[in-house]
Amino acid sequence: MAYHHGDLRSALLREAAAMVAADGPDAVTLRELARRVGVSHAAPGHHFRDRRSLMTALATEGFRRLGDALREAPDFLAAAEAYVRFATGPGRGHYAVMFDPSRIDPADPDLAAARAAADEVLLAGVATVEPRTPDSPLAAFALVHGLVMLYGSGALERSYAGEDPVALTRRIAQVLFSFPAG
Repeated sequence: MAYHHGDLRSALLREAAAMVAADGPDAVTLRELARRVGVSHAAPGHHFRDRRSLMTALATEGFRRLGDALREAPDFLAAAEAYVRFATGPGRGHYAVMFDPSRIDPADPDLAAARAAADEVLLAGVATVEPRTPDSPLAAFALVHGLVMLYGSGALERSYAGEDPVALTRRIAQVLFSFPAG
C-alpha cells in the first residue's frame, strides 16, 4: 500500500481501542488492524512485535488516560465517578484489556508505571473518606472496578439494568463511605 501515516502507532492504538470496544479483544489482529488503518499488513510490526505487545501498549495508554481523568477529580467521590465514566465510556476499549494478564504483559515497565500512577491518584482520594480503615483502599477499588465489570457484563440485577453507571457509582459510594461536608 502506498498510504503513508503521520503517526501510525497512535492510529493503530486508536483503532484497536475502537475494535475492542465494539467487538471485544479477540476481534483484534494485527492484520485486520492494518487493513482498517489503511497500511500494509507488515506495518504494525514496526511498532508492535505481536498482539500481546499491542494489547500491553493499549492497556498502558488506558492507565495513563485513566490517571489523567482521575487527576481532575477533587475528591474520592468525583474520582470514583471519573473512573466509571472512563471505563464505561471513552476508555471502554482500553479498560477491557487493562486488567487481563492473559492479554497483556504485566511485567512491562511502562505498563507498571502507568498503572501505579493511576492507582496512586485513586487511592489519594480514599484518604478523604470515612471510615478510614486498612481495607478502605480495597473497598474503593472493589466499588469502581466491580461496578464497571458488572455493568459491562450485563450482570446487574434487573432493577439496575439501564441505569447510568456513574449515578449508580455515586449512590453505592455513599452507602460504603461518608464524605466530609463542603
